[in-house]
Amino acid sequence: MCPYDDIIDLPHPTSDKHPRMPMKNRAAQFSPFAALTGYEAILRETARLTGRRVELDEQQLEELDRQLVVLAARTEQEPEPPEVKLTYFQQDPLKVGGEYVTETVRVRRVDPIYRVLELEDRRLIEIASLLRVEDCGAAAFSEPGVG
Repeated sequence: MCPYDDIIDLPHPTSDKHPRMPMKNRAAQFSPFAALTGYEAILRETARLTGRRVELDEQQLEELDRQLVVLAARTEQEPEPPEVKLTYFQQDPLKVGGEYVTETVRVRRVDPIYRVLELEDRRLIEIASLLRVEDCGAAAFSEPGVG
């Protein structure tokens, strides 16, 4: 004789007030518990590195200024926006610093008043964030009307 022979064949007790919990919900009781939800994401964000903006010297600033004058002239003279390869500093939205981005774009106009480049896709790039401007078209960056 087993110690539970007297109750082994009895029906499972059910409450009149509370319905039985579905098996799916019962399983959730035993799932892993994360006491610090989002902690891993915060650690990854803290560990993510950002760069600092490079300060250009006088000679580099003069060269960049010359290229922008030529680019401005080209945007006014050519029927299609000229294609250039820009390297510019993009500020990180969450942390101090950012990263340098290089992309090939079409420049609609150079705005000397607001100091921005307006791209064909309507984005604005601050001239102060530029590191390099390289011509991708047939004409090299030269004085307007030459080459």
